[in-house]
Amino acid sequence: MKDSSNQNRPAPSDNFDSSPARILIVDDQKSMCEMLADTLGLNGYEVQWRTQAVEALELVRQNQFDVVLTDLKMPDMNGIEFCQYISREYSELPVVVMTAFGSLESAVSAIRAGAFDFVTKPLDFEILEIVLQRAVHHFRLRQEVKQLKAALDLSQPFGKLIGKSTSMQRLYQQLARVAAVDTTVLITGESGSGKELAANSIHQKSKRHNKPFVAINCAALPESLMESELFGHVPGAFTGADKKHDGLFVRANGGTLFLDEIGELSLTMQPKLLRALEENRVRPVGGNEEIPFDARLITATNRDLETAVEEKRFREDLFYRLNVVQIDLPPLRTRGTDILLLAQQFIRTFAEKSGVEIKEISDSVAQRLLDYNWPGNVRELRNAMERAVTLTDSVKLSVEDLPEAIRTFQSRKMLIAGDNPEELRSLEEVERRYILHVLDAVGGNRTVASQILGLDRKTLYRKLLRYEGLENSEPAE
Repeated sequence: MKDSSNQNRPAPSDNFDSSPARILIVDDQKSMCEMLADTLGLNGYEVQWRTQAVEALELVRQNQFDVVLTDLKMPDMNGIEFCQYISREYSELPVVVMTAFGSLESAVSAIRAGAFDFVTKPLDFEILEIVLQRAVHHFRLRQEVKQLKAALDLSQPFGKLIGKSTSMQRLYQQLARVAAVDTTVLITGESGSGKELAANSIHQKSKRHNKPFVAINCAALPESLMESELFGHVPGAFTGADKKHDGLFVRANGGTLFLDEIGELSLTMQPKLLRALEENRVRPVGGNEEIPFDARLITATNRDLETAVEEKRFREDLFYRLNVVQIDLPPLRTRGTDILLLAQQFIRTFAEKSGVEIKEISDSVAQRLLDYNWPGNVRELRNAMERAVTLTDSVKLSVEDLPEAIRTFQSRKMLIAGDNPEELRSLEEVERRYILHVLDAVGGNRTVASQILGLDRKTLYRKLLRYEGLENSEPAE
């Protein structure tokens, strides 16, 4: 039996396994198997084939395939029975069936038996190529979700931070280095990216971990209260100050003080904070004596402090005092499949809290989460998963459980915009949104969608392939 392979074909998506796709062909005609093996092999697939379904099942048991391409009519086990067995025993492995032209009834039976899709004979290799790419992408996405779910049972690499992307691995190394020394750290990153969690992780890994971790958001307090909150006050310092109040520096003594949104600190408070850091002493409001403290300072901001310094909105000397070591947190949209890892963790947390059983997310949900741009970063993802867990009535989250912004992102916010010129869309964009809308409405059935849209299957496949970005895949070096 002849196998064929080539190392030049890219994976369907840069997010997943980059190895050549592995295909098993099952057809009782040896000549058909050899022709398909040669053609697909030249296109970069790793191919194996068998002329009997029983032998093919033995190969499936012994090897890892991305997709099975099978004929419907075989002597020992017909294609429907074959699909049913694969669907039952290897539910994640997509099966594409080959059926005679015009035999729609057979194709529908195969889909009902668990087939991923079908192609008609005589084969149109352009359509076959598109179907196989989609099947491989589908399989590898499901594998990624499965692996990420299993990864949650392992200990996290740095404190409570979650992620296995390259950017997060680099972040863990930086955090580990600064945790080992007692220097001042400035954490930068977009709102919701996890700056306080990173600061707390540094504290937990430092020699100060048995002492307090005290945090405050500088944007949450008015200027009139900030000095008292940081440095404390004595009785009678101002109206309502009827007893002594220890400030955060004193309360964090021996531990870590985290000042979030440090860029919001007023110009009046900035020199007072600088003096406290330079002398390791604070003077409570209304007091005459200074109190020493021993607290490590970690600050964070989502603002560009260097620009603020240039514009005289932030003191240059304080900036350099705070910016001894700067750590930048990557935004969620750049972290690839970390999005799914975090989603699984949030789902588990909220499901346990609510006392409901939610085991997984659907493939369509996983794809929506990966496609979305996450302007609110991890905080937005957490809120989205809490909403989904609250609203779902199934053990598997579906697209309908997601917030509207995620459900409709880059698909169809409005099929036809209003009269506002800024809301008007190009004809191509309206067409794209409507096609995806129809596909959603028919549950992803591309045959039915093509009939409603008045498109032949080849044209619909081409459009879907362009929307998913698969046509822009470049050969691997």
